[in-house]
Amino acid sequence: MKKSLMLLMIITLMGMMALSGCGSKDAGKPAEPAKEQATTTTPQEPAKQEPAKEEKVEEFSMVIRHINVRDTAKATLKQLEDVVAKTEQDVPGLKFKLDGVEDTVNRDVKLKAEMSAGTQPPIFNLFGGDDTVKYSKAGRLLDLTGILDELGLKDAFFNLREFTVDGKIYGLPEAGYIEGFFYNQKLFKDAGVEVPKTWDELIKVCEALKAKGITPIALGSGAGDGWAANMLVNSLFVGLGGPELQEGFASGKTKWTDPAIIETFKRIQDFKNKGYIDPNVLGLKYPQGQANFYTGKAAMLFDGSWAANAITGDTSTVKDVAGFFRMPDVGGPGDGLINGGWSNGYGFSATLKDNELKAVKAFIKNLYTVEEQKRSLVESSRIPAMKGVSGVEGGTELVKALGESQGSAKGAFPAFDALVQKSVKVTLEQTVQEVLGGKLTPEKAAERMQQAQEKGNKEGK
Repeated sequence: MKKSLMLLMIITLMGMMALSGCGSKDAGKPAEPAKEQATTTTPQEPAKQEPAKEEKVEEFSMVIRHINVRDTAKATLKQLEDVVAKTEQDVPGLKFKLDGVEDTVNRDVKLKAEMSAGTQPPIFNLFGGDDTVKYSKAGRLLDLTGILDELGLKDAFFNLREFTVDGKIYGLPEAGYIEGFFYNQKLFKDAGVEVPKTWDELIKVCEALKAKGITPIALGSGAGDGWAANMLVNSLFVGLGGPELQEGFASGKTKWTDPAIIETFKRIQDFKNKGYIDPNVLGLKYPQGQANFYTGKAAMLFDGSWAANAITGDTSTVKDVAGFFRMPDVGGPGDGLINGGWSNGYGFSATLKDNELKAVKAFIKNLYTVEEQKRSLVESSRIPAMKGVSGVEGGTELVKALGESQGSAKGAFPAFDALVQKSVKVTLEQTVQEVLGGKLTPEKAAERMQQAQEKGNKEGK
């Protein structure tokens, strides 16, 4: 028993010594790394990282040619400035330069020369119709068809007909318009007359106003502003001859010597001779003619819906009594129609660099929104060019009257100068001025216009 116990103790002691020896054999030696870590290098102090270099923004400038230069266009200019500021924020490095030019000078002088030389601005005020056709065929205008798809604006507009050439879109209307008579409701009431529905009733209204010592129709169509009288002329000859009349001038299907044109010249000359139109019509500029209405010196003004901005402006004395009615029926196939459309807006140069194209897309995206269209209607009384404008708050009674006149019309026709060559437009301005001045008979005026049309058709300008 004692021997067995002694043997067990000896065996246990020997085992403990063996274990002790194994533990001291590799004492102080680090444990061997696992196989997967065999290639791991000794950790080094992390290298200091260089601060990220800021990407340098390339600065560039672009010109926007606009026509918001009159005092009555301040609201429209402010809206453009706001869109410009937002676009500059969206496009790093971009700086716009606004180039304001009176609309007739821009269209008939500056832009015409620039398009001829290929030096057109990147963004510019553009008139639809013949201008767009001519400049697009010369390769000066940017094709916007794909861009509208990209921005989701393909079906956003009421009508792009006047900016469409061979199925491609080359411009975008900023706003729409209608033309007709603004009138002073107080002066009408004082004279005991109501809104005329026919040409004969319009003559009676003019006679009643004249008898009260009131100029019936304000109009400034002096040097450089012959187009102002042509608004009334245009509505009258379409009323008498139908829209097909003006649609056929450039093709030769109709002529300026047609009876409806001669009758139009007779009626306009008669209005001047009888004192229904401001007797100083040829001595006044277009804004002066407007002012004679919105300061209460005349009872009516034939103008476009854009004039509502001046009529409801700070210097107007008739803002609370101004109304609007469309051209009365004149006894022809165009009765019930209204001169209106979407023919004035922006075009873009076909020769844009990549960064400029990016800026143009941002400009279009920011300007052509339902909210901007709504703002344009409320602040500038301009008819929306885009669909979807609703829930308008802040609009005046005059804006509502404009909308009702548009809505009650049987249809709309574009301005004649969207359908004929520029030389024909200029000739009509000079011709109507001479008719109003008694220097040209209606028959001779019609003959001159037909000669100008035939020349324009032949030369294409």
